[in-house]
Amino acid sequence: MARVYSLAYLSSHRCTPPEAVRVAAANGYQFVGLRLWPNAPGAPQQFLIDQPTVLIETQAAMADTGVGIFDVEIIRIGEGFDPHTWDALYEACAALKAKAILVAGDDPDEARLTQHYARLCEVMLPYGLTADLEFMPWTAVKDAKSALRIVQNAGTPTNAGILVDALHVGRSTTTLDDIRAIPRSLLHYAQICDAVAGTHFSTEEMIHTARCERLLPGDGTIDIQGLFNALPADLPVSVEVVNFEREKTANPSEWARICLAASRPFTG
Repeated sequence: MARVYSLAYLSSHRCTPPEAVRVAAANGYQFVGLRLWPNAPGAPQQFLIDQPTVLIETQAAMADTGVGIFDVEIIRIGEGFDPHTWDALYEACAALKAKAILVAGDDPDEARLTQHYARLCEVMLPYGLTADLEFMPWTAVKDAKSALRIVQNAGTPTNAGILVDALHVGRSTTTLDDIRAIPRSLLHYAQICDAVAGTHFSTEEMIHTARCERLLPGDGTIDIQGLFNALPADLPVSVEVVNFEREKTANPSEWARICLAASRPFTG
């Protein structure tokens, strides 16, 4: 079975949603990821919610190209979490036939975080969406073991998921055995990029790399080949390489092509 690739939001952050779909189609991707909700108030995002013209243009681009929407970002579970805060996001995902929403865990009270994650899965279920919990070493869900524990303690809802990002594997205490321990039913896609591996980076340094300075696969020291050998061979791959400096020399379409070409040797 041929590997399926999705153009992640961070690889196409310069594009509107319909532009991202057309860029993906022109460069060999089957899906795109969109950030329709910012990761912090006022942070960068793509605008589609409550903009019917953009929704229609995106749907038209999807129909023209056959490219679908894989994942949509982002829901953050904090202390005062209310899953209905994101009702407009669920509706947009349904209109786009998206498959997954990326979820981050910020609540340091793991029992409460787990309860809220279970409730989120329940609210998202009628929309046909998976709630893919991404472990990130600067959040309350720091590694793969933590993510698996939270999902299992939540009762392993039918639409639960764990998102594996190569960057966070390389910069957390996660091992390849931890990756292999994640049940296949919880893996819906994985993100690929590279960076200098290690657990010695400050929170500020980790966030900067994640949002501004990822490397193309093969240009860093993360064991990407080992990671994708440990993951299912048919798992969809989200190509997530944002590098503001490198992108200055390539337009969005060229960058999408470069990122996919660098990813294929590790995932094909």
